[in-house]
Amino acid sequence: MQDNAIQVPLWRQLQGAAFLLMAVRSGRSMTAALEDIAPPLRPGVQALGFHALRWLGRAEALRQQLATRPPPPEADALLCVVLGCMAPTFGADVSSLPPEEADFSTGDPSENSARTPRYTLYTLVDQAVEAAKRSEDTRHQASFINGCLRRFLRERDARVALTEKNPQAVWNHPQWWIDRVRKDHPVQWQAILRANNTQAPLTLRINVRRTTQDQYIRALDAINIGAYPVGKQGVILVHAQPVPSLPGFAEGHFSVQDAAAQMAAPLLLDGLAATGEGEARLRILDACAAPGGKTAHLLELADCEVTALDIDARRCQRMGQNLRRLGLQADIRVGDAARPADWWDGRPYDAILLDAPCTASGIVRRHPDVRWLRRPTDIAQLAALQERLFDTLWPLLRPGGRLLYCTCSVFRAEGEQQAQTFVTHHKDACLMPSPGHLLPQSGVQETVFPDNLKGDHDGFYYAVFEKRHA
Repeated sequence: MQDNAIQVPLWRQLQGAAFLLMAVRSGRSMTAALEDIAPPLRPGVQALGFHALRWLGRAEALRQQLATRPPPPEADALLCVVLGCMAPTFGADVSSLPPEEADFSTGDPSENSARTPRYTLYTLVDQAVEAAKRSEDTRHQASFINGCLRRFLRERDARVALTEKNPQAVWNHPQWWIDRVRKDHPVQWQAILRANNTQAPLTLRINVRRTTQDQYIRALDAINIGAYPVGKQGVILVHAQPVPSLPGFAEGHFSVQDAAAQMAAPLLLDGLAATGEGEARLRILDACAAPGGKTAHLLELADCEVTALDIDARRCQRMGQNLRRLGLQADIRVGDAARPADWWDGRPYDAILLDAPCTASGIVRRHPDVRWLRRPTDIAQLAALQERLFDTLWPLLRPGGRLLYCTCSVFRAEGEQQAQTFVTHHKDACLMPSPGHLLPQSGVQETVFPDNLKGDHDGFYYAVFEKRHA
């Protein structure tokens, strides 16, 4: 347990978590909002924020029962954070909030969430009232918050039972999201939503140019860190750790990457060869490359030249830093994949990786704010962008080359439907055997979906296209 999580008063952490919830409700991602939280506060605030967003549907339904007239936004956010911690089944205390909630990609130990100490229900109420009293925005709502929470203590079981009639409370997703998943996956929809509410593990991808999967697991075992393999290069830690403290971090022995995302590079490279026309190495375009995990994996697995393109200059800079740690090099360019005239040299690529912008509906375990940030109209808008990128990048591929289309989405409009539309409109495109939709699954699930990757992973879609010769 980290000392800073113990020293920071709970009321301050509750204030911070309420701030995160308000930020998400205003359309800002929790990752961005966390940057405004002071580093000493961040671990506890982040853990509480993840918990609040994971169980927000239930908390909002309870708040609506306890206060039929919505209180001011600041008071409402604080109430929902605390109600999410107090609801039975989902944690009468918050002691189970794990360090897995951290954004480990930063390599910043201050981002790692500490295990939150145990709090009784009465302590939560007391500290919620204290949080309200100590903020100018909620000071006048302190008595109201105290009354709502003490009423919930008296009537907790009955109040929670009433929320069982509310699908948004039961599944902790917006109603439109529940409906969409049920339509797209009528057999697996409940398992998908359950998986979304689990805590994702810390998954590493081993840099095979520096070590092996077996060697790294043995290195972890030597310092009493439990881990097990997933896929060909993946390692899942039994209990997450601060990434920079793991053996081999500075030496570039591994990267943080979900097991499903680790399928991209092998899928694109499988059976692919350079043109042989004066090209000794494969020329590959990673079209939406940041933060660079898939670019790095390509370079780890093959002797190739990779153009890593992204529209965000700051993320491109970070990508360069990540590659240097791994001992790898790519041609990193800042540019819009939909405007090749600004960055393409006119030479066709042997392969293109299109990890297209999407709703991120497959990685809700790691980003529980996504479900509350997205709107139903986002799916069609993003699908249109994906189609435009498809059409724009396809001419940059040589005959006989391959394009891998992938999204971290479970929505069919961003997966299967997109792929079928592309094949219909491009007669020179051949859809190769591909994984299709990988649905999110947790190691604690009873039901494991039949897919090409066994074990714990996020939701993804993969389709490989080969360009026919004229």
